[in-house]
Amino acid sequence: MSESAVTDSGEQDPRHESREDRNIFGRIALFVRQVISELKRVVTPTREELIRYIWIVLAFVAVMMLIVFLMDLLFNWLSAMTFGG
Repeated sequence: MSESAVTDSGEQDPRHESREDRNIFGRIALFVRQVISELKRVVTPTREELIRYIWIVLAFVAVMMLIVFLMDLLFNWLSAMTFGG
């Protein structure tokens, strides 16, 4: 759903003013209002979802650690073969 920059009464919506139309404090206040508005839309995961996400992250980290470990072994072996160590 898109918002129109013009209100029903035909006036310019203050949320869509250009940066030049507001001073620094007005821009900060607008930013804070927009952050609060976005935070109200955040959906907190359920306990089951949170546990599932934790396991997914841990599995991903374990896989990445394994890949880095194997690459380290490979490069160590290659450097030992190349430089005779």
